[in-house]
Amino acid sequence: MNFTGLIIALISFLCIGLFHPIVIKFEYYFGCQKWPVFAILGVAFTVASLFLQNAIVSSVLGVIGCSCFWTIKELFDQRERVRKGWFPKNPNKKD
Repeated sequence: MNFTGLIIALISFLCIGLFHPIVIKFEYYFGCQKWPVFAILGVAFTVASLFLQNAIVSSVLGVIGCSCFWTIKELFDQRERVRKGWFPKNPNKKD
């Protein structure tokens, strides 16, 4: 049996689930202005995935990299959700 696909799928599922609260907390404390952090991380993880021989590790790094890129969009969407009152606004954060 080959469990590679199943392992990659489970790690992808966990990664997506982990990035959801990261978006919420990051927007709460830092806002959207720090989005380049996720762009840099996305590039770093994606490029690193290109140089690895191990299919599972390479795939995981690729998934993390693409999740970082998706997080950029979600940060701006989260700002709108906060504006609509769906999530709490940080009273200490300067806009």
